[in-house]
Amino acid sequence: LNPNHLGRVRFLVSVRRRLVAYSLLESSMGYVKDIKSPQYFKRFQVKFRRRRSGKTDYRARKRLVTQDKNKYNSPKYRLAIRFTNKDICAQVIYATIAGDVVVASAYSHELQRYGLEVGLSNYAAAYCVGLLIARRTLQKYGLDEEYLGETEVTGEDYNVERGDNARPFRALLDVGIKRTSTGAKVFAALKGACDGGMDVPHNEKRFAGYDKDSKQLDSEVMQKYILGGHVAEYMTDMQDEEPEKYNEHFSSYVSAGIEADDLEELYPKVHAAIRADPKQTPKPRTKPTAAKIWKDKKLTYDEKKANLKAKIMALKSDE
Repeated sequence: LNPNHLGRVRFLVSVRRRLVAYSLLESSMGYVKDIKSPQYFKRFQVKFRRRRSGKTDYRARKRLVTQDKNKYNSPKYRLAIRFTNKDICAQVIYATIAGDVVVASAYSHELQRYGLEVGLSNYAAAYCVGLLIARRTLQKYGLDEEYLGETEVTGEDYNVERGDNARPFRALLDVGIKRTSTGAKVFAALKGACDGGMDVPHNEKRFAGYDKDSKQLDSEVMQKYILGGHVAEYMTDMQDEEPEKYNEHFSSYVSAGIEADDLEELYPKVHAAIRADPKQTPKPRTKPTAAKIWKDKKLTYDEKKANLKAKIMALKSDE
């Protein structure tokens, strides 16, 4: 065998082995199409970062943000409601090319200032946050006196009507990636914003107490949820059946001295306090501490020359 042809022979043998392997594979599982070809990867377009992380629904965002061209640069407001394990965040936002601008914001941990210290992430707290963001936004634009909203919690659906002067503040509900199922807490915040005097387009089909068979909203059930009645029932049942679990599960309620019968009177007081003073109180600014320097300060030429001269003089004095 010619040594010059040895490499070519090895290549042909490897190709033959691959062909045999492919023929065995095709005979066992049929024809397999190579979908991820080089042309596929050349034309692959990477999705947006917040889509890759599953944080933003860009199909919904496009419809919430895009403004009609005949309205020019007038902002299109949206009411964004977000939930964490221990907090509820409500923001009134409008989009610009440079980025989103937050007009006003409200959080459930602010409700401690209004007398609600426990249960800051339940249905009733979501209603309070919606009421707070509505009153705060209307106060910012000087609409709080003209549009008072629904002052009494009746549980019935409420839509704000246009007054004599300015039109009501209109915002679209932005639920993010939250499931919009009937009785979801995001619609409690919507109900609070509507009762607070904000115009948020909606219907009653997703409120707690809506019956899809009769196609009617049971206002008593909705009122019970807004005033924490479902929490009170759960507390009463657990306290009767499992007292030890009750003390552990509702430890914050026990330490605050709140019982199941107190919730019905507590939430109306919180609503009244929110309407009395919805303004956000800024945090007191603390003086920043002195910055720590980890590296030695860089010396100038004159300082280096003076240090060298001092070292030479010290050596001469030792001699």
